[in-house]
Amino acid sequence: MHNILRTAAAALVVLANASASSSAAEDGNGTLLKGKAAFGSWQQDKPGIRRLLTPRDLPPIGKSTPNFSEVAPMPVGAKPRVLPGFSVEMVVSGLSGPRVIRLAPNGDLFVADSASNTVRVLRIPSGSATPTKNEVFASGLYQPFGIAFYPLGPNPEWVYIANSDGIVRFPYKNGDVAASGKPEQIVGRIPWVHHWTRDVVFSPDGKRLLLSVGSGSNVALDMFPEPKGGLQAWIRSAPLGATWDTEERRADVLSYDPDGKNEKIVATGLRNCAGITIQPATGLPWCVVNERDELGDNTPFEYATAVKDNVFYGWPWYYIGSNEDPRHKGARPDLKAKVTIPDVLMQAHSAPLQIVFYDGKDFPADYTGSAFVTMHGSWNRAQRTGYKVVRLLFDGAGKPTGEYEDFMTGFVISDKQVWGRPVGVAVAQDGSLFVTEDGNGTIWRVSHQRTSSGN
Repeated sequence: MHNILRTAAAALVVLANASASSSAAEDGNGTLLKGKAAFGSWQQDKPGIRRLLTPRDLPPIGKSTPNFSEVAPMPVGAKPRVLPGFSVEMVVSGLSGPRVIRLAPNGDLFVADSASNTVRVLRIPSGSATPTKNEVFASGLYQPFGIAFYPLGPNPEWVYIANSDGIVRFPYKNGDVAASGKPEQIVGRIPWVHHWTRDVVFSPDGKRLLLSVGSGSNVALDMFPEPKGGLQAWIRSAPLGATWDTEERRADVLSYDPDGKNEKIVATGLRNCAGITIQPATGLPWCVVNERDELGDNTPFEYATAVKDNVFYGWPWYYIGSNEDPRHKGARPDLKAKVTIPDVLMQAHSAPLQIVFYDGKDFPADYTGSAFVTMHGSWNRAQRTGYKVVRLLFDGAGKPTGEYEDFMTGFVISDKQVWGRPVGVAVAQDGSLFVTEDGNGTIWRVSHQRTSSGN
């Protein structure tokens, strides 16, 4: 009876918030929060609120406050909130742990259900939120996450799936809803301790397969102080900022030939690039990164960034430029001036997990070229944040402005309870947006209601 009453009360809270937010969203549209005002919490989140954080806004190191969320049953009638002009519809519910969602060339949606070790296929007609097919494409996987199709173009022959310990691929042709052959392991020996999510994407020319591998710890305190052979020898032979011992080949973006051979390190110091995609305007890969814990409620910022070859983003010795992590004080002064500052800084401990650039035609024209990022939420902050989908803003040349905007909110019930934790995001062929959340195992479709003028 207690649980029933608690769920009913939570439902009233969510529905009341939803009613109040319809006009609040109008007020939030275009409001820009800067500096400390942009730190915020879930209580300030609303569609249309924009934030801009810069390296100068980074607070000094402080006390971290554990604040674990309780995932509650989805209240009756609950629905994510979006700006006026958009609508949200539930696609499916009751999945174990839907995470990455990717569009196949024929329009099918592939969903990695990491908790059940499966990948599903949803076939959804254009303009609809109702699947006509919902099938298990492959099972017996190992915490599947990233998904990619190869060769690039309209007729792929393989679907690649990133397990936590490597990459497998299945034979594939358009329209397959079940794997027609056994998986072929093409990349193995990837450690899965701590950050286990692995994402994959092909370079625009199809010649390289990119794999994001998160760190094996919060801040590499169990890594030997120096690599075998000595630090100076390592510096001369290894990529800039590369880690060793328990963190070797981790906190990196790696690349391979399409058959899994010729591994190379593309970039280092990315603590947990949980999501990776290609920006159409530039052809560059972009990562969304979970930064380290236990340096303060608002330190350091999470970020999204273009990933260029042979660059170093700081982890574990530095963060957001030349800010030294005190747990590695004095360990790598040679790297202080060589840290690349990320492109878009976001609220600390909001846990961005996936990113997709919008190239559809359904949303208003100013959304073209934007990027949508899902925020899963974290435990390491007194004022809860994350649990939403945001939009990164870019100029006409594809350069980030540094601003981002709350796009989809409403997953938090109270300071202690949430019902949704956004993870996957994909743009469908009809231009609508699909979002997964693994709190209650649901998938949602966001579409725009066009006016008579076509805007």
